[in-house]
Amino acid sequence: MEIVLLRHGKPEIELKGNVNATEFKQLVIKYEQSGIQDFPPNNLKNRFKFHYVVCSNLERSLQSAKVLGFKQIHSTESLFAETSIPHFDQTLFKVPVMFWLIGLRIMWIFGFNKNGESFSQAKHRSKQAAEKLMLLSQENEKIIVVGHGLINMLIGRQLQINGWNRKRTKAKKYWKFISYTIN
Repeated sequence: MEIVLLRHGKPEIELKGNVNATEFKQLVIKYEQSGIQDFPPNNLKNRFKFHYVVCSNLERSLQSAKVLGFKQIHSTESLFAETSIPHFDQTLFKVPVMFWLIGLRIMWIFGFNKNGESFSQAKHRSKQAAEKLMLLSQENEKIIVVGHGLINMLIGRQLQINGWNRKRTKAKKYWKFISYTIN
C-alpha cells in the first residue's frame, strides 16, 4: 500500500513586499482563494495516474490535480486543507511579508491562533486525515493527496506514528511529494 502526499503548484499570489496587519490579512484571504500559476514537471504527469485521488477543497489543490491530468478526483475535503495562518487585525507598522509568515507561524506553534485554528487543532485534524487515508488504503492500494506543505507534513508524521514508512525525499517545494508505504 502507498500514500503519496504531494504539494500543490506555485500559487498565483506572490507573498512579497512590506505590509501592515490589515494588508497581511487581505493577502492571506487572497492566498487562500488563489489558484496556481505554473505546471508540474513532465515526470509527474503520468506517474500517479492509477492512484485514488484526494484533494483539499482549496483552489490551488484542485487546479494542481487538474493540470496533473487526473480524470477523476475521488474525494475533496477541507480535512486536507492547509493550516490557516493566524494574524492580527491591525497594526500601524509595515514589515516584510516573510517576517509576518515566519513570526506568526512561530507564535502559532506556541499557542497564538487569532483568526485561525490552533496548532493543537491542526495536529488533531492531521490525525483525522491520516486515519481517513489509512481507511481508504484498505480499499485502494495507491492513494495520492494533492495537498499543502504544512498539513502534509503533519499528516506524514501521523502516518509514521501508525507504522507507515517514509521514502526519503525532500518535499518542501511546489510539486514535490513524499511517499509512505506499509506492508
